[in-house]
Parts: sequence; C-alpha cells; structure tokens
Amino acid sequence: MADASAITAVLGPTNTGKTHRAIERMLAHDSGMIGLPLRLLAREVYDRVTTRVGEARVALVTGEEKRVPRRPDYWVCTVEAMPIDLEVDFLAIDEIQLAAHDQRGHVFTERLLLSRGRRETWFLGADTMRPLLSDLVPTARFVQHPRLSRLTSAGAGKLSRLPPRSAVVAFSTPQVYEIAERLRAQRGGAAVVLGALSPRTRNAQVAMFQSGEVDYLVATDAIGMGLNLDVRHVAFAALRKFDGRDVRDLDPAELAQIAGRAGRHLADGTFGTVAPLSLPDGIAAAIEAHRFPAVRRLRWRNSELDRSSLDALLASLREPPPARSLKLVHDAEDAAALARLAEDPEIRARARGSEAVGLLWEVCRIPDFRKLLFESHVALLAEIYGQLSGPSAALDPGWMAARVAEIDDVGGDIDTLITRIASIRTWTYISNHGRWVRDAGAWQDRTRAIEDRLSDALHERLVQRFVERGGGAARGARAGARPPQRRPEIEEPVQVAPDHPFARIAAMRALLAPGPAAPAPEDDRARWVESIVGAPHERFSVDVAGRIFDGEQLLGQLARGPALLLPDVRLAALDDVGAGARSRVLRRLVAFARDLVEELLAPLRSPEVRGLQGAARGIVYQLEQGLGTAAARDAGEQIAELAPEDRALLTAHGIEVGERVIYVQQLLRRGALERRLALCAAWFDRGRVPACPAPGAVSVAAARGVDPRAYAAIGYPVFGTRAIRADVAERVHRALVSGEPAARLSSWMGCPAREAPRVAASLLG
Repeated sequence: MADASAITAVLGPTNTGKTHRAIERMLAHDSGMIGLPLRLLAREVYDRVTTRVGEARVALVTGEEKRVPRRPDYWVCTVEAMPIDLEVDFLAIDEIQLAAHDQRGHVFTERLLLSRGRRETWFLGADTMRPLLSDLVPTARFVQHPRLSRLTSAGAGKLSRLPPRSAVVAFSTPQVYEIAERLRAQRGGAAVVLGALSPRTRNAQVAMFQSGEVDYLVATDAIGMGLNLDVRHVAFAALRKFDGRDVRDLDPAELAQIAGRAGRHLADGTFGTVAPLSLPDGIAAAIEAHRFPAVRRLRWRNSELDRSSLDALLASLREPPPARSLKLVHDAEDAAALARLAEDPEIRARARGSEAVGLLWEVCRIPDFRKLLFESHVALLAEIYGQLSGPSAALDPGWMAARVAEIDDVGGDIDTLITRIASIRTWTYISNHGRWVRDAGAWQDRTRAIEDRLSDALHERLVQRFVERGGGAARGARAGARPPQRRPEIEEPVQVAPDHPFARIAAMRALLAPGPAAPAPEDDRARWVESIVGAPHERFSVDVAGRIFDGEQLLGQLARGPALLLPDVRLAALDDVGAGARSRVLRRLVAFARDLVEELLAPLRSPEVRGLQGAARGIVYQLEQGLGTAAARDAGEQIAELAPEDRALLTAHGIEVGERVIYVQQLLRRGALERRLALCAAWFDRGRVPACPAPGAVSVAAARGVDPRAYAAIGYPVFGTRAIRADVAERVHRALVSGEPAARLSSWMGCPAREAPRVAASLLG
C-alpha cells in the first residue's frame, strides 16, 4: 500500500503517554481505529473512549468479544482482530515492537507494512524500533516524548523489607504462588496477576491492589503491557522465563518494559531484585537511561495467501520474505496446525476448492487458549472442521452444548479454574464466528456468562489463598505498609443562587417555552431532579415499548445494552437541565432498569433456587436468559440429569419443566408479560418485536418478520403458525401425546381449526 497518509512513529519508554496521545488524536478525526496487544487493554481503551463519545459510536472487536453498533465511527481492537479492510481516517498500532515476537510478530509486521488510515497513521512502541521503521516505512515522521517520571535502580532487597506499593515479578506460576504465600505470612497478603487470568479476574485482583486493600502485587510479565497501576517499586524475583520453546534470559528491553510499570504519570518509581538475585552488570544503567540494542529483524509471513488448494496454501505460507530485515515465521501456531491437519486423508478430501481451503485456514486460526497438548488442540480443530464442512455447515448445538456444559463448574482449585477459563475462551472465540454456530448471540452470552462466573470464583480462591483477612492488615501496618486509602466522595454540583444570571436566563426560557412541556423555573426544576434521583422504584413505570414514565411525563427509553438483562437507558425531553443533572437522572433510571429485571426474575433468584447446583442450575440459567421461558430441547442434557429432589424444588417455586417448554408460571401473568415486552423492545431490532397479546389470549398468529426468540422471551414460543402461551403449549402437547385429535384442540390452541394440524405437528415434532 502506498503511504498516502501522514505516518507518525511515536516511540519511547513506558509512561510517556503514547496510548493516551493516540486516543486523543483518533477522536480528533471523524473515524478511527486503534489496534492493541491485549484483550484487557482493548477493553480498557474501549471504556475510556465510550465515556467520551458514547457506545453508539464505538466498536470493540477482539477474538472473543464483538460489540459493533449499527454505525460506529471508532474501532477499538486487538491487533489480530482488526477489520483490516475497513477504511478509517486515523489508524494506530500500539506496542509495534511486538513485530519481533516469535509467535505473534508477523501480524504486527503485516499491520506495519500494509495498514494505513486514510489521513493519518500512528505506530506506537519502543525506541528500539527506530532503525527498522526508518528502513521499512521511510516516510514516517518520528516523535519522541520524555518519560513523565524518573525510574531509578534500588538494587537488591529482601522480600520481607519490600516497600509498600511494590510489584514482585516472577516467570512461573509456582514461583508466583510461593512468593504470594510468603507475602501473606509476612505482610498480610498480595494480589496476583498471571497472563492466564481472565480480564475480569485480573481487574478484580488489580482493584484490590489499587484500593489499598493489599499493598503488594505478585505478577508475571503480564503486567509489562497495558496495566496502569499505582506501583512505586518493581522487584524481579527471576530473570529467566520459558517462552514456549526454551528457558532463556530476558533481554534488557523486556526487563525495562516491566520495570517501567513503577512510577506512573508524574510519580517516580524504582526497580530492583529480590535478594540474593541481582541484575547483571550494566543492565540497571541501561534501564535508567532507556538505551537498548535496536531490534534487528521482524517476523514476517506472506499476507497474500493462495487458497486454491491445500498444497498451494501451505506453499504460500512458506514464501520467503521480501527484505533481509524480515524473518519468515516458522513456528506459528496456526500454520503448524494446518500442516498437521494436511496429513489427515479425510481432511484433504474435504479441503478441495478455495472455499473449503479458506474455511480450514479459518479453523486453524482458532487460538490454543488451553496450551495443553498440541495434539489435543489439533484434534479439536479437526472435529470442528469436520462439522463445518459437512451438510449443515455449522457446529452441532448438542455437541457444542456438551463441551461447554462440562466447563460450567465453579468448583475446584485455582489451577482448575484457570484451565476452565482457558477452555471457555475457545468457545467464546468460536461463537463470535456467526456463520459457524446457530444463534450465535445466545452462545456468546452463554460463554461470556460462564467466563464471568469462573472469573468470580477464581478471584475468591485467590483472595482466600493469598490474602489474610483480619490480622493481615494490622501486620502490614506494623511493617510500615500504607493503610487503605479512602476514596474521595463524588463532588456534588455547585448550587446556583436564585439571583444568579444563569438562573434568571433559565426562568426566562421557562416563561417563553410553549405548551405543557415547558420547564419550570430553575429552583423548581432542581427540586424535581432531586426528587427523581431520590425516588423509590414504585414512582416510575414502563410500558410495553420500553418507555419510562414519571406519572405522565416521559423520562427515557430502555435501549439495547450489553445483554438482554442489562438494558441501557436513553433520556428523553430533558434538554432544559444541565449535563450534571442529566447524568444523575440517567444513573437513577439505569438503576430502575436493573431493578426492573431483578423484580421480574425474582422467582428465579430466591435463595433456594440460587442454591441449586449442576443440572438444575443450568436450567435456571437458561430461564433467566429467556426471561422465564426456555425450549426443553435446548436443555435436554440438564433435564436428563435433573435429580428428583431438584425437580420438586423447581416445581415448588413455580418452575415447570415440561416436555416442550420450561417456564415460570408467575412470569406468564399480565404484569410480567408487559415487563418482558419492554425488555424485548430494548434488545431486539425494531420491527422484530411482537405486539402485546390481548389480555387472556392463549395464542397469537406468529407475525412475519418478528424474531421467534422475542416471542419465546415473552412466554409465547412459536409452534407452526402460532405463538402459544407456554403453559397452554404444554397442556396441548400432553393431550396430543395421549391421543387427542388435533382438530378437537383448536379451541385450546386459540387458533382456527384449519391451522390446528400444522400447530399440532410442530408441538409433537
């Protein structure tokens, strides 16, 4: 690609504000995209950008998560997941020195050589990339900013004498555990950060450290990139690591990347080692001066792959690089998987033609999150390809459900939970390929929910093992640890006096504004805002379209959020109040929306039901995701494994496990139906939501264009031409099974006699 846009290389050490500057520059353009090295960092940047411009304008794309609004202006992605065919005004790649990484480097190199913004392109990273960037991107302009704080060596020190706000770095999980247990015994505890932790667990551990609940952090080099922490001192407990192939010494630039976590923004930091370990001669001085040998070669792989045949694809992956400064990547995980699968005669027979070969290559690019035996990963890929290349061209839902269900278990120790989190990430990645699975959105919600539960359980186990509750804090205080810092209270908005000019202007606007919607004088409006903010749940109401009212006044509208059970809120007709007041009202309405869901699902959230385990809990989870209704066929395994006592408990709480439908009787009542419709109106696309059934209606005609999932979510699953209320569907099914003719059951179904056979066939099918 010709370098038509202005290209800037922003290079330098950690804590120079590179990523912050790139975000600001991106938002100065009408559209932009930033590629980041970690899923966790991508989510952090996404949250920062959405607080500036809102979620409707920002897409988040990683291998395991896609949040793409209808017309996003800005894209926040992991580097591997960037939609490279999309044109944007501004494009940035962070941590570009990863182009030298053995496994991932070729992706960063491809972005460096080929990805450009229409108007402006930034590459962010270490100064060690300057010579190669000058050679490969000769039109680049180099910009360097000084580190915002000073980083100095503190030498070696005993673990028991580490200063508060220290991060201890090791490079193996057993050593991390050992150090964390010693810190628990000596200083009251430590947070733990490993690369294998999920973002949710990692955030929870970091939050414990950031809030001052613990004063020490034990981590691998996972903290070397993307985590902005209140670390004042970094102590290396090891200087060698296993990189996937060999145990090797860390090079000085890698040590500097980690040591640079100490001292964020304007706060100075120190680094050193845990005695008796010491840094080799000259390394400390190099880290302090930020001077390291330049990167000599980048990893490269042909990006113009030939998918005409399996052998052609393999050959194009082995094509030599076009420049001496580029080194062909030989051991990339996806290429190794492809080579292994190419040895399978059945795979070769299926992979004929560009479409089949392209599909195989997509499957081979599923990451090996589990990092167990490579043969096990290849076997999984072979099974996936076999199903995707078969007649259905999709994964068998039953097979996938079984694989996912065996992971959905929050029992076990730390290592067991970490293994399960790695496993569920595979299925989250797969579910984000919409063409591979039926009802991809539901699978994404399910796998994400499982990862969240596993992550929460893992955080609890880490706290139990490595943080001493009670006496630990006092021990830390005696050792000189900083006590937990109280977070500052949110500042209340400044009150405007009645005689203030702005108050008089507002009053004039009130007098001039026409009609009943005219705002009251500012003091009355302020009192109204305060009354809304402090109002009880009962003051508000929501209609079937998701509109939220205070009496007869429209306040807002339920809107699509991250999940069906987590709607967002859009404010309505509040332009006459300030931004601060609008923000407070919005927070109250979001809380009302959360209360609405909690109230609706109360029958599923009693202590007894919440305490269910295994199959019963799986059924309850499916009911929650369906707002009180689930298809029995989707829970076949759980139903088969349901213990008699659990079935009895479910029945006692109004949860009916039928042959065709699982439903909550209480949620079929009129009030619950209207709330379910309100949530569906927020979640499903306009025109895909059913009309509200008439009071007492046992069925309605299934309207063309309406999403069948929406009918099910209001308690009226579709059978044939009718959406039938769940309890009635079960009653009719029982009668049909007992031999009752369909024609006699049309009145039960609430449908014309001519439709009864088709509806009955669907109920029996």
